[in-house]
Amino acid sequence: MRLVCLHRIPNFRTFQKDCRYTRSMALSASNNTGKKLIRVDISSDTVCPWCFVGKRNLDKAIALSNDKYDFEIRWHPFFLNPSAPKEGIDKIEYYRNKFGSQAEQIHSRMTQVFKGLGLEYNMSGLTGSTLDSHRLIYFAGLQGLDRQHNLVEELCLGYFTQEKYIGDREFLVESAKKVAVEGALEFLDDPNNGLNEVNEELQKYSANISGVPHFVINGKHQLSGGQPPDVFLRAFHVAATDSS
Repeated sequence: MRLVCLHRIPNFRTFQKDCRYTRSMALSASNNTGKKLIRVDISSDTVCPWCFVGKRNLDKAIALSNDKYDFEIRWHPFFLNPSAPKEGIDKIEYYRNKFGSQAEQIHSRMTQVFKGLGLEYNMSGLTGSTLDSHRLIYFAGLQGLDRQHNLVEELCLGYFTQEKYIGDREFLVESAKKVAVEGALEFLDDPNNGLNEVNEELQKYSANISGVPHFVINGKHQLSGGQPPDVFLRAFHVAATDSS
């Protein structure tokens, strides 16, 4: 399912309403294949490495079962550190202060996990507030859930493997352009755009969980952590059976 919105957000609320309607119509049309629909709601933070691992493993499971199911994937915000500074701080220093002597072990562990995904884990650069990234992910979802999913991929690749700062406006806009999300710069320029929606999603999807990634499949089957693909495949089967 691919969706194109050509608005340039002269009025964000009008844009939001129009895209919601268009997206709803597209999703309804996309489920006329006769296959079971698997809905996955994901609570995550863009500075959580296990969230990226979980996404990559979910993607593998989807690729292995596309012949059986249609998928609707939605990303929702979570803040591992709600008070993280907007200006950013050194990532390595932050992890050392937070985890002490365990920081090196965590780095070594994640390096191996990312290597298993064919990626090089990079701890250089800055970390900090993820609010703007969550606002942008919400905005991308208005233009198509595929674009939202692809944006999460770009943001994670940049932050975890390319020393990009998750709060850097240029990086966020560049990532949006790569996945055909239009109007990102204008949207982010107003700090109020998407703020209420992010807070609403925090309350609806993340208020009762203590860690991420957290996956809810078809509204009731829950998984936590960077689960391997076979765990997702079993969950898809159970969810599809329940909906029969």
